[in-house]
Amino acid sequence: MYGEIITIGNELTSGRTVDINSWYAAGRLTASGLGVIRVTSVGDDVQMVTRALKRAHTSSRFVIVTGGLGTTEDDMTCKIAAHALNRPLRLDREMLKKIQHYIDAQGIKMTPPLEKMAYMPEGARMLNPTGGTCGFSIEDKEVRFYFLPGVPEQSRYLMDTVVLPELLGLYEALPVMGQRIIKIYGMNEPHIAEKLDQLRGKIGEVVLGFYPRFPENHLTLSLKGEDNAQVTAVLDRVEQEITAILGTCVFSTDGQDMEEVVGRILVQKEMTLSVAESCTGGLIGHRLTNVPGSSQYYQGGVVSYSNRLKTALLGVNEETLKRHGAVSAKTAKEMAQGVRRQTGSHLGLATTGIAGPEGGTREKPVGTVYIGLCRGEEALSTGYRFSGDRQQIKQQSATMALDWIRRYLSGYSFLPGI
Repeated sequence: MYGEIITIGNELTSGRTVDINSWYAAGRLTASGLGVIRVTSVGDDVQMVTRALKRAHTSSRFVIVTGGLGTTEDDMTCKIAAHALNRPLRLDREMLKKIQHYIDAQGIKMTPPLEKMAYMPEGARMLNPTGGTCGFSIEDKEVRFYFLPGVPEQSRYLMDTVVLPELLGLYEALPVMGQRIIKIYGMNEPHIAEKLDQLRGKIGEVVLGFYPRFPENHLTLSLKGEDNAQVTAVLDRVEQEITAILGTCVFSTDGQDMEEVVGRILVQKEMTLSVAESCTGGLIGHRLTNVPGSSQYYQGGVVSYSNRLKTALLGVNEETLKRHGAVSAKTAKEMAQGVRRQTGSHLGLATTGIAGPEGGTREKPVGTVYIGLCRGEEALSTGYRFSGDRQQIKQQSATMALDWIRRYLSGYSFLPGI
């Protein structure tokens, strides 16, 4: 039940492209009770890929290979697989027919690079022969090799619809694999690890994993066992202990993103929200409207980047801008009040700040951001100092603003600011 994953491509080893194929495949295999002992990324190099395939052949029961199945000169996976497994390349008539059908539909002519895709190692079996996405598999000395496209969407499709069901069908009994994801905002990884040190020796076989997802931190709990009820009970207990230790910085234990959590609370409270954005440039509204059904609680937003629009659209007092500046607690409050007044929502939220890389001063350096919140006659505002580049500052500002809504409606205190 143990296998490995090999991803092929110069774009991966050069850092130009993030290797999400191995991440997805490993997660799906592990969650299904199948073990992954090695993940290898190699460039488009015949010797390196051959070496990786031969090593996998001696150490694994199954091997997932992605990349190198296209028409370009560096797409050599079929040729390399044939060499590594001592199998000649053969023209696969079924694949050739599939390619011909495709080019006829596109109104183009068959070319040598396209025809090259129909040559596969002898004994290879085409995956998903009736679908638009395909790869091939080879069984050699009780080791199953699955060769998938490098395009993430195609690789995922074949993993879920062909490869994983086939692998699971080989084993009569697999261990139960349970996993939870705890999402945390407002506490860095070293601080999380320090707090969880008190659980040492108390969580049994549960494996903890730290996965930064800027600007959040995700903590995974994994447990393998023979009984689903027992695995669930242990994970429930450990999850409860961890959330008690980390407190209000835990915002999700069911896979929901921050904007989904905020939306759920707004629905529960039967409240509506509107947003006035300056430095975040519409990012908060974008995240909120990514959630299906958000029209139930999100009234709308105003991106008031200039001082003129802050005054004209939101009613920010000109004297406030002169005395305190656009980046200030007073301006953030008036922006929140203004957008609430204009939209008639229960809550008004606002952000104003300096995302950089220019525009900072000694008193208000780059990364200075103020968040405002208004409900009825109550208006609150606090400033924060975020670090990073422009995009990171915008992301942190949007997440902090959404976290304000979560905390305010849940009765929690806000994260401390400047």
